Amino acid sequence: MQTTDVIIIGASASGLMCAIEAGKRGRRVTILDHANKAGKKILMSGGGRCNFTNYDVSANNYLSHNPHFCKSALSRFTQWDFIAMVERYKIAYHEREHGQLFCDVSAREILAMLLNECKQVGVSIKLNCTIDTIEKHTSGDFVIHSSEGQFHSGSLIIATGGLSIPKMGATPFGYKLAAQFGIKVWPTRAGLVPFTLHDRDKQRLAPLAGIALECVVQTDTIAFRENILFTHRGLSGPAILQVSSYWQAGEAVHINLLPDLNLLSELQNLRQDHPKQQLKTAMATWLPKRLVPAVLEEPLASKTLHELSNKQLEQVAGLFHDWVIRPNGTEGYRTAEVTVGGVDCDELSSKTMESLKIPGLYFIGEVVDVTGWLGGYNFQWAWSSGWCAGQVV
Repeated sequence: MQTTDVIIIGASASGLMCAIEAGKRGRRVTILDHANKAGKKILMSGGGRCNFTNYDVSANNYLSHNPHFCKSALSRFTQWDFIAMVERYKIAYHEREHGQLFCDVSAREILAMLLNECKQVGVSIKLNCTIDTIEKHTSGDFVIHSSEGQFHSGSLIIATGGLSIPKMGATPFGYKLAAQFGIKVWPTRAGLVPFTLHDRDKQRLAPLAGIALECVVQTDTIAFRENILFTHRGLSGPAILQVSSYWQAGEAVHINLLPDLNLLSELQNLRQDHPKQQLKTAMATWLPKRLVPAVLEEPLASKTLHELSNKQLEQVAGLFHDWVIRPNGTEGYRTAEVTVGGVDCDELSSKTMESLKIPGLYFIGEVVDVTGWLGGYNFQWAWSSGWCAGQVV
């Protein structure tokens, strides 16, 4: 039997941050993880460059059944605090669009920084460790039965993440543990994930694979302006991934393919200057030639501008400014970057991440019902929530 002050399940971004902060306070900390390496998701993130935070972070960048919950943690350990840590380690980084920050060299630098911080404060990390059972004794301590033996601890932190990218070892462990202790868990689904299409749309759009263009993509509740990417399987790209977290099955997605153009006005001007030009030729002025027939069907596409009335031009403009797609679904957890849903925020303290029902039990990071946008927001939630729990465990 091993007795320690703090057990953290999950050598994740949030788990490592929590361990560092608890260790700084002189707490004896042990991290248990079933993987063979710590921080696997950190290493693969951002194409191996780790989009570790964003210059512009607020509660508006998160999706949750309790939209106010994340405010406390994000304000107490901010993006600037994490950036200061990165700069202290002299890790070179750069900004991409929308304030996203990436390592110049490799995500390995972020993981090495976190592991070094853990080492400095004596954190013990046990990998390839499977958890058999967890129980809470009448003494208040948690008893963890694992392949590494039995552990006793007054504080238990769940940093096991969500269900996204199962090949990296994602499991429902955290949700099952919450349910074991009577803590509500919101239903989960894949977020930041490409859309798949119905067969008819898939056949029609498959020839467009590889085309990317900046669009405004929206559901009934939210809109994003970024690139979309046509793939052999469906639709991807930043704008699609962003919207996917909000999309509900069966819902239509509206895409403005020409957000900077008043298409009706432009077509009317072209009709005046080039009346014999075919409509599909005119549309290829602003959009990839391959894309036009996917939106504009024959015989309309082959008509000359002179043959089209103002009402018909209005309808054409509507097709391109409000192109409607009904996805068949998403690619699911296999390619999803995050999990939407999770441990109900109303069951936790927003200041400490501790369960309101079970003293000493904490949930941090992606296992909680806080889902960030694409762009470094999920890592910032991991750093912030882990930091908050680390101040009190």
